[in-house]
Amino acid sequence: MSKKASKDKGNGGGTIALNKRARHEYHLEQKFEAGLALQGWELKAIRAGRANIGESYAVVKSGELFLFGAQITPLISASSHVIADAQRTRKLLLHKHEIDELIGRVQRDGYTLVPTALYWKANKVKAELALAKGKQTHDKRDASKERDWNREKQRLLRRHNKDA
Repeated sequence: MSKKASKDKGNGGGTIALNKRARHEYHLEQKFEAGLALQGWELKAIRAGRANIGESYAVVKSGELFLFGAQITPLISASSHVIADAQRTRKLLLHKHEIDELIGRVQRDGYTLVPTALYWKANKVKAELALAKGKQTHDKRDASKERDWNREKQRLLRRHNKDA
């Protein structure tokens, strides 16, 4: 086994948590990669697979971005001197020009910042943020019909190719 293959195993895998509902609820336009300011117990809990971003969103406060609603359930063996808050507001780390662009798009154009994924990158936890606009009910139905039609089309093509 090569050294590169064994080196990749050390960071705990790629994806930590996905927000699949975001693709259903919003039109995702542009994606950004942001770091997360975490405490020690949170990293241990994330390594144990206790992160959930299903109900989370990002908010701009005094020129900084914060992640609300992300749940990182503490381990039972967390330190006794640390008060662990599972739904603590966590700071998102981006470059100043990215923050300025996001603030402008959110305040002027009415976008929402939605985290779509948490993942490992070089032993650091990164969050993928998407600029999103909410979908109407009819948009969700259209997307569902389109998915069903594509699935049926693939079945028909497979059946046709199998017979030929």
